[in-house]
Amino acid sequence: MDTYTVSTITSELRSVLLELARRQDDLAAREAAATPYWASCPSSVLGRRSAAAVLRAEADQLVTAS
Repeated sequence: MDTYTVSTITSELRSVLLELARRQDDLAAREAAATPYWASCPSSVLGRRSAAAVLRAEADQLVTAS
């Protein structure tokens, strides 16, 4: 039976948050690339970039809190 330590759980949670941030960045990049250069940036791109930034900030906060 595996016993998880707080540091193991924190590390895994941080990895998940960073992966989610990476996916949001990827989705934002794909949406932005599909937008013609003359069109304004879709709000979904800005939302995904903001979500990625928040997820990374939370991941960083886990490091400083532990």
